Amino acid sequence: MTAAAIDTPKRPRGRPRKTLDERDEGNRRLELVKAAARLFRRKGFDATSTRDIAAAVGMHSGSPFYHFKSKGDLLYAVMEQGMQWALDRQAKVLADEEPAAEQLRRLIRSHFDTLHGPGRDFIPVMLYESRSLTTRQRNGIADLQRQYEAAWVPVLKALSRSGQLRTDASLARLLIFGALNWSVQWFDAKKSASLDKITDAAMALFIREDLQ
Repeated sequence: MTAAAIDTPKRPRGRPRKTLDERDEGNRRLELVKAAARLFRRKGFDATSTRDIAAAVGMHSGSPFYHFKSKGDLLYAVMEQGMQWALDRQAKVLADEEPAAEQLRRLIRSHFDTLHGPGRDFIPVMLYESRSLTTRQRNGIADLQRQYEAAWVPVLKALSRSGQLRTDASLARLLIFGALNWSVQWFDAKKSASLDKITDAAMALFIREDLQ
């Protein structure tokens, strides 16, 4: 064996050792999504830089690009993650077999939690920043929204058949979402009625109480 061979360090076998971000990819990605949602909500998409987002989670300015190709992809992830979270919450509500009126009550309450509870930052981002998505991304979010709203249809149809729903199921779906979603403009947890009380109020608008 020559001296050159002895002095040359051996190359490690297998794949290169992962960086800290690679070893903790899932958690770091979620941190970025949450931080981006907060900043996009407060400052707007255009006024928020990737440097701002990186600083919010203690990363170097270029580190977000390990997890996302662009700021636009991060915007899409904020909306997609938010909708998936809302769908998961809704699935748990519908997992229990209950009378249709009680299911609707729980769906409405769950929707108010999505609009006003923890993790709600993605809601105003969806309302005001969708123009910054690509056509493909907008279609992806629209598909998730259709899935979310479609889960209400069997409940509303059951209420319509029983005579409990005050209007046609298809029209009720549009009116209910219009009314509930508008609450993001006026609801204030410190000044408004509780979410339970506005859930009761929403039920009274659409369901005949004498038939519940």
